[in-house]
Amino acid sequence: MPTPSAIVRSLREYFALDDEWQRPGGRIDRGDITLVVVIATLSLFILELMRSVGSLDQVPLPVWGQWALTVGPVVPLVARRRWPLTVAVVVSATFFAISMFNELMASLLSTQVVYFVAILSGVAWARSRVRMAQVMLALVAFNFIWLTWEAALGNAIGRQIPDDLRIGLFDAPVAAVLLAFVINIVYWGGAVLWGNSLWRSARQQAHLAEQADTIAAQADSLRDQAVVDERLRIARELHDVVAHHVAVIGVQAAAGRRVLDGDPDAAKGALLQIEQSSREAVTQMRGLLGTLRAAASADDDPPVGPDRAPMPGLAEVPELGSSYAPRLQVDLDVVEHIPRAMDAVPAAIGHSLYRTAQEALTNVVKHSTATSARLVVRVQPRYAEVEVTDEGRARPGTLGSGLGQTGIRERARSHGGSVEIGPRALGGYRVRLRIPTDECPTS
Repeated sequence: MPTPSAIVRSLREYFALDDEWQRPGGRIDRGDITLVVVIATLSLFILELMRSVGSLDQVPLPVWGQWALTVGPVVPLVARRRWPLTVAVVVSATFFAISMFNELMASLLSTQVVYFVAILSGVAWARSRVRMAQVMLALVAFNFIWLTWEAALGNAIGRQIPDDLRIGLFDAPVAAVLLAFVINIVYWGGAVLWGNSLWRSARQQAHLAEQADTIAAQADSLRDQAVVDERLRIARELHDVVAHHVAVIGVQAAAGRRVLDGDPDAAKGALLQIEQSSREAVTQMRGLLGTLRAAASADDDPPVGPDRAPMPGLAEVPELGSSYAPRLQVDLDVVEHIPRAMDAVPAAIGHSLYRTAQEALTNVVKHSTATSARLVVRVQPRYAEVEVTDEGRARPGTLGSGLGQTGIRERARSHGGSVEIGPRALGGYRVRLRIPTDECPTS
């Protein structure tokens, strides 16, 4: 059997007494005025029907007085959403005053409906749930104290039912008292429960509206973040493309200049490498510009053409070493847990690894005294990585902007990978990017 504390806790939860949400105050608008006019009109119509059958002959009031007692309690309902608890108290006091003056006028259906709507509105529209509970408990207590007082004094019952009348299981006065209590319990309970249901419905709608606003805000934030991420990606691509190819062109131009007189064939090869690097740089930059135009356009993606070639991946890593010769000798080492595992690395991951190796080798050429470097590509069941190491020292006066290393770290974050950049304990420099992947086959 539930304990009293459990019952109280359940009631607090049901009426949301701990909920800090406040229902926004409603303004008095045309709908409120229309409701009052409709209720007043129906109430007067019922009043005249009862007069026509002689039910109001015992009411010691002229017609205008009966009309006033009928319409008067309806008027406060115009502010039932603006000041719900105040209206509930005013209508309750009016109902009590009418009952004390003439019980028949208070028992009219129209008056009962007005009272019901006032209580319902107080529960449904109250700003504070705690204040609502306090006011409603006070009104309920007053109502049942009044009923008890009426029953004890025989005010409402004794004049209508003989004390010795017994037709059913109960004496007539007892039955009348119990009937009055049951009717009021159902009446009050219906108004309170319905009002609380309306409040909960409004709370749910407000919660859904908050969720919709949150989702919309998150969607805007994600869209903005996607734009920022795409801009960063393009910035990294531009940096990597320009830095790599400009470095290669510089290396080959220096080599060609040194052998121009003594070895024309070698100079021709260097010029050919410059030509190829410049063409590749232009092609990749056109691809990036095409991506920018596609992102800024609402049309469908344009068809892939010669300027929209796929971005390089791990398969193109071996070509990096030869592009820096003769300035830098690159020793390539590919470590795969199974044959051709490198081909199974996802394209996005392979591209990030390629760009990392490219940036690292370019930095060796531009900022290090090293004449050789080691490039290792490792593909294991749970990760793929590239590592570039050299044994040189920092070349004086070649301090870079740091954008390349920033781009490497951004690539690592975008894939949930780890990066290691810095001097080696025994001399030289190391750049290593490891990206987890579960897509590589294990056998």
